[in-house]
Amino acid sequence: MPEIRNLTLNFGPQHPAAHGVLRLILEMDGEVIERADPHIGLLHRATEKLAETKPFNQSIGYMDRLDYVSMMCNEHAYVRAIENLLGIEAPVRAQYIRTMFDEITRILNHLMWLGTHALDIGAMTVFLYAFREREDLFDVYEAVSGARMHANYYRPGGVYRDLPDSMPRYQPSQWRTEKDLKDLNRNREGSLLDFIEDFTERFPGCVDEYETLLTDNRIWKQRTVDIGVVDAERAVQLGFSGAMLRGSGVEWDVRKKQPYAAYDRVDFDIPVGVNGDCYDRYLVRIEEMRQANRIVKQCIDWLRINSGPVMLDDHKFAPPSRENMKEDMEALIHHFKLFTEGYCIPPGETYSAVEAPKGEFGIYLVSDGANKPYRVHIRAPGFVHLAALDEMVRGHMLADVVAIIGTQDIVFGEVDR
Repeated sequence: MPEIRNLTLNFGPQHPAAHGVLRLILEMDGEVIERADPHIGLLHRATEKLAETKPFNQSIGYMDRLDYVSMMCNEHAYVRAIENLLGIEAPVRAQYIRTMFDEITRILNHLMWLGTHALDIGAMTVFLYAFREREDLFDVYEAVSGARMHANYYRPGGVYRDLPDSMPRYQPSQWRTEKDLKDLNRNREGSLLDFIEDFTERFPGCVDEYETLLTDNRIWKQRTVDIGVVDAERAVQLGFSGAMLRGSGVEWDVRKKQPYAAYDRVDFDIPVGVNGDCYDRYLVRIEEMRQANRIVKQCIDWLRINSGPVMLDDHKFAPPSRENMKEDMEALIHHFKLFTEGYCIPPGETYSAVEAPKGEFGIYLVSDGANKPYRVHIRAPGFVHLAALDEMVRGHMLADVVAIIGTQDIVFGEVDR
């Protein structure tokens, strides 16, 4: 009799469909997965420890680099944790700006997820379409913060600055005709809010395009329907959050259940799946993009008619304006102290969670009264989802592993921290 034994296969850590440095050891019976063992830690960069060696306000930039596809949502959780311990609250205008940028970030994240997930499964065109829209939103990031990705825009007490009155424009060059230049700058003539509003009017049509390509596509459904099924009860037991939980039919959303920023003042729906498979999670995220677009529109309408400060007027936490700092000795001292020593936070602990695009992103922060945290722990949604990968892929084919990793929307910056 021939000896039949299982095959052990290394998937990653440089596999294009591993979405980062995932090393997956697969035990296979022919083409069928018997067991999957995820190896993580290949990207460990000690974010939590680094944050414990620096003043509170100097670690905001690290948060951008955790899940580097949902930058401002990560900042939001960290900044809210600091505000909780200080007992301060950002002005209302800053809350609306944060809400708007959280939703812009959600669209950015889901576009990245949709493009790469479709590419993994074999659909090329969606990737090109999704990245076309991402470019506009990166321009919005750059307009408010100066950086396309790692914005570092939220601050304890508000946001770095108010929304600019103009958008950067394309410049003439030897490769652009005058007509091309005019077309490129058509929606950049007004303020940043005008540009975002123009985007929100175009975007639902773009989502329709993605759906035309995928939703009823026979191959797409064959690759995603009944793949990686997790029922509602098991999803809760495994600690799922975000689209992974809602795709299984559990209507849980931090923005509705524990509202923060301006989420209790805007109107939106929570999309919920039925079967808990890859296809349902796809539909949930598609609808989330439409709902995010709806929230952004409401924030634009509010911000247009309500002016006001975007930062607390307390120089213990917020720097004085550059103008004051150059002329007033008191302001210069505040500025110097804030950017060298930071501020001391009363002893205590807090947990601050936001509904990040990938799920519940939380910061557990402990202060011992010093100017740097005693302990920072990050609750990364991807880490919890990855723990269920073994259970989700068992009995599926090797090609389905790719679809399941894609549907989890994993980024290793936050998993390995």
